Amino acid sequence: MAFDWFKRKTQNITTSTEDKKDVPKGLWHQTPSGKIVEHEELKANNYVSPEDGFHVRIGSKEFFSILFDDNKFTELDANVESVDMLNFKDTKSYTDRLKEVKAKTKLTDSIRNAVGSVNGEQMVISCMDFSFIGGSLGSVMGEKIRRAVDYCIENKLPYMIICQSGGARMQEATYSLMQLAKVQSKLAQLSEAGLLYIAYLCDPTFGGITASFAMTADIIMAEPGALIGFAGPRVIRETIGKDLPEGFQTSEFLQEKGFVDFIVKRTEIKDKVSKTVRLLADA
Repeated sequence: MAFDWFKRKTQNITTSTEDKKDVPKGLWHQTPSGKIVEHEELKANNYVSPEDGFHVRIGSKEFFSILFDDNKFTELDANVESVDMLNFKDTKSYTDRLKEVKAKTKLTDSIRNAVGSVNGEQMVISCMDFSFIGGSLGSVMGEKIRRAVDYCIENKLPYMIICQSGGARMQEATYSLMQLAKVQSKLAQLSEAGLLYIAYLCDPTFGGITASFAMTADIIMAEPGALIGFAGPRVIRETIGKDLPEGFQTSEFLQEKGFVDFIVKRTEIKDKVSKTVRLLADA
């Protein structure tokens, strides 16, 4: 959360204080606990607040810079874009919605594929961008994951998906749901080829993503405090008419119940992934 500082409009103790300019917008962040963190300090700590450990939501650009050595990677399938196959319209047409979000985010869809080295370990990473229609699963996400898996099989590389999504994209209706079977069938081929698949679940990971490939990886990692589930807590509470357990649907709760293997801080994710790849690839 970015916020402004007030200008000093009256005489102050020193002239230098009076003449200070406002801090530009966006250079400070406030965490949910109220801690204030300078942007450069946050960036240097992989966008994790050093004050309280809060993981600020980031996208593929930031994740790739964190994971790939010297931020060097080759993006795969960058030209695959969403289209309005059903002429869908809710409060606005899907075509207009896509134009707006593409212009705003500079992305072509809700996931990006890249290949590069993570502490010297060559691998392919697909990272979702929540800023693109809530990281929703549509036909392009399914197709890009398929292509990423094929690239891994062809080049005998391990694969990782960084998940952050609200679920399937309603504007593509059944086409979005078909991607679940499509992705799972490709991941089965990856497994048959003896190649590693890692999922890293970030806040939030919901809907069909959780019901399928986010939970079928060889190794499932999650960020601390990430909200992970199928339906949201409010929906579940209203459906069953009961209060939910404390911490329900957090990554810690799911680890306790055996759905998540490791809780991994973003500051440690690069080392954890490279060590996992090194150990299991050798095995």
